[in-house]
Amino acid sequence: MSSSYGENYRLTVFGQSHSPAIGVTIEGLPAGSHIDAERLHSFLERRAPGRNKYSTARSEADSFELLCGVKDGYSCGTPITAIIRNSDTRSGDYSNLKTLPRPGHADYTAMIKYGGYQDYAGGGHFSGRLTAPLCIAGGIAIEQLESLGISVISRIYSVGDAYDEGELLSSTAQNEFPTVSREAGKRMIDLIAMARAEGDSLGGVIECRVTGLPAGLGDPMFSGMENKIASAVFGVPAVKGIEFGAGFASSRLKGSQNNDSFILENGEIKTLTNNCGGILGGITNGMPIVFRVAIKPTPSIAKPQKSVDTSSMTERELIIKGRHDPCIVPRAVPCIESCAAIAVYDAVLARKKEL
Repeated sequence: MSSSYGENYRLTVFGQSHSPAIGVTIEGLPAGSHIDAERLHSFLERRAPGRNKYSTARSEADSFELLCGVKDGYSCGTPITAIIRNSDTRSGDYSNLKTLPRPGHADYTAMIKYGGYQDYAGGGHFSGRLTAPLCIAGGIAIEQLESLGISVISRIYSVGDAYDEGELLSSTAQNEFPTVSREAGKRMIDLIAMARAEGDSLGGVIECRVTGLPAGLGDPMFSGMENKIASAVFGVPAVKGIEFGAGFASSRLKGSQNNDSFILENGEIKTLTNNCGGILGGITNGMPIVFRVAIKPTPSIAKPQKSVDTSSMTERELIIKGRHDPCIVPRAVPCIESCAAIAVYDAVLARKKEL
């Protein structure tokens, strides 16, 4: 199923942007796993809309309800289903999109695939709104990984042509804007404000780091850790690219520069550098997993755009209504953390089966 992921920590996301509720069903979480509901709510708050001047004005509490699979804060060993009820929807803002697809959105491809039966309000099942239940699964996975000494942190690496400074070594979750450098964060906020004032939008790059991992997680070829993480990450609608370690920059290096020399550190095998991003042959080598994700500019912009009315087959000008983020990147940060945690926890459970 296209809306499902995982072999050991399995999840299925359901609902549409403007349906009564959206949610996720999770299977494979061992019985007795602790789920801190308050902590999970705080994690979802980082993704929720309407919280600051650089996000959409749509205001959703994103309060989740655990319908089954959890009792007194611990998993029962049976499937967990959680929902988030949609409350602040304006489906009328999308009434003209049934036959007039928005550039940069899945409106046209969904129309072709589903023969006009797709839910187009708010983007339906293709909406970034569906990353909220994804974050429920991710937040639960993060808590389980932390109990094993594994942490997932991230930051906004860039927005437009503004780049963060310094190295990502600790969580940026408590920062007003999730960057290492506050000055860089202010520059990014200013760029987002300028784009919004122009009726336009911006994209950017998110960097994620997973530490405390043992060596030996993952598999070669099609089930490697890069594959598993990339598959989960591309479940976030705005993602257009991913690189691990030195990534595309490694193509400009010599082998002598790119290779990570092995060293002994306190009796453990480590590498002097981490150009591989913590993964060799699809398997973790004990160093931090480091990857960066490219997020496209928000396709819903106030500027007039060209489209085609599919009912009359005539070209028309499209002016998009509704409430949209001038930059998706800040709210996508916990989504990328979720994807990393889901993929890594799935691999951790697989490794436990092997031992």
